[in-house]
Amino acid sequence: MSHRPTAPALRAEGLVKTHYGRGTPAHAVRGVDLSVARGEFVAVTGPSGAGKSTLLHLLGGLQRPDAGSIRLDGECTDSYSEARWAVERRKRIGIVFQFFNLVSDLSVADNVELPALLAGVPPKRARAERRELLDELGLTGKERSMPGELSGGEQQRVALARALVNHPPLLLADEPAGSLDSRGTREVMRLLSRFHDRGQTILLVTHDARLASAADRVISFFDGRIADDAALDAAPPHRTGISGVLELRD
Repeated sequence: MSHRPTAPALRAEGLVKTHYGRGTPAHAVRGVDLSVARGEFVAVTGPSGAGKSTLLHLLGGLQRPDAGSIRLDGECTDSYSEARWAVERRKRIGIVFQFFNLVSDLSVADNVELPALLAGVPPKRARAERRELLDELGLTGKERSMPGELSGGEQQRVALARALVNHPPLLLADEPAGSLDSRGTREVMRLLSRFHDRGQTILLVTHDARLASAADRVISFFDGRIADDAALDAAPPHRTGISGVLELRD
């Protein structure tokens, strides 16, 4: 009996996005085709202004493409309303941003539990998920703290917990270490690798080569287009950690 091939976790075809404002229109994304397999860790790198973040926002339904289509687990999203995309971001897509985007007047615990409660998870289970994630991310004892009382690295860990509380199949990370120091960057790299080793599908946008080195595959993005798409040197499928920086193939 033959089995149908598994659909990619994410597939984009012909994505186009132009920003209109004062001056010349900015062609942020120009006909991009991209596929991310389940369990894959893909990093998108490139200079500031290349269109990386716009691409991620399109893939997460935060912006609408001018042309092209996006499929999640083989399902076409072209007809999704804003409300439907919001549901997908609660259940199937976790997103981590550069500047954390935590709710400043909610505690750490409430920030992490909120997406679960909005997704209909019973409060008792939401609390249990929150406790487990905060413990794993080294934030035990910070539950009642407010975001402004935490360091940048701690805030990003809270943001990661919030993005993962509903066990989304796909995690999108937009410059997650962009506002952190080198220690915070290493911590984010270690945590992303840990969750990837457990099978989490990750699409990371970063200008930081150190962070990108944690991925299976690195896509170079320039002027709204994919300039290069390269697998990193072979590593065991389930790494236990990162002992050094992997190198791109020639």
